[in-house]
Amino acid sequence: MLVLGLETSCDETGVALYDSERGLLADALFSQIDLHRAYGGVVPELASRDHVKRMLPLIRQVLAEADCAATEIDAIAYTAGPGLVGALLVGASCAQALAFAWDIPALGVHHMEGHLLAPMLEEQPPQFPFVALLVSGGHTQLVQVDGIGQYALLGETLDDAAGEAFDKTAKLIGLNYPGGPEIARLAKQGVAGRFTFPRPMCDRPGLDFSFSGLKTFALNTWQQCRSAGDDGDQTRCDISLAFEQAVVDTLTYKCRRALKQTGLKRLVIAGGVSANQSLRQGLEKMLGELGGNVYYARPQFCTDNGAMIAYAGCQRLLAGQQETLAISVQARWPMEQLPPL
Repeated sequence: MLVLGLETSCDETGVALYDSERGLLADALFSQIDLHRAYGGVVPELASRDHVKRMLPLIRQVLAEADCAATEIDAIAYTAGPGLVGALLVGASCAQALAFAWDIPALGVHHMEGHLLAPMLEEQPPQFPFVALLVSGGHTQLVQVDGIGQYALLGETLDDAAGEAFDKTAKLIGLNYPGGPEIARLAKQGVAGRFTFPRPMCDRPGLDFSFSGLKTFALNTWQQCRSAGDDGDQTRCDISLAFEQAVVDTLTYKCRRALKQTGLKRLVIAGGVSANQSLRQGLEKMLGELGGNVYYARPQFCTDNGAMIAYAGCQRLLAGQQETLAISVQARWPMEQLPPL
């Protein structure tokens, strides 16, 4: 089955072609970072308009790269949620219109399921069951995965997600958007031990997260340094390192607890924050101590992309899942509501 995947949940337009027998044939992505940087964050209306502008050229590009004609496509998968409603509607309406014109099925895919399954595109994919740490945009979740559509939520953030905390903290100390990569870049030049940040909720039972207080701690630290006239580049680097270490240690600690609670030895990390090298190193070290393995997608498939949507949609289409031509998207969509395969 040859599936065209469309991703428009937020600020990246992704298109890909995935074949159930040959694997990923082509993918293309346009990031709106430069468009939104001037505003310090994503502007939903601008994001939607840019998706409209980029979608068809990217589809033509992917078809050309794969040397594929539209008549060869068997189905279309698109992101139906969660995400920005306006942005989601662009992908959904485009997918349904093409499906109607080409007389093929279209299927809405859960954005976070796409992230969760992105490591399946690698040469050595994880086997079920496993624990998944999903750290993407406004999501930070621990999920037990027994199969596609068989998800049990173990814990989630009670306020800011890890990615949000990275972006907000970066903005508070005067860094550019998006903040996650900026903090990771400066952290490499930071002096370890100058600042010590808390590891939120690690002293409590359970697998939930909370990063809002960590963001506030970073702000207070920055303001104290500024009051003392110590607000130079090195201070930003030191705060970035302390903040990154706190987030990495917290995520690693909760992942260790989740693995022990479930008795599993396989961990998947997915989503934009999973590209953070310090997080990967911390989780690899922890899994090594437990005698387990950690899996993640290549960096280009950690952020939003069409390949993960094409893959996830293909698995559900092969299992016989179908939907009507009605255009329906969801800003919020608990992953546990998805039907199992």
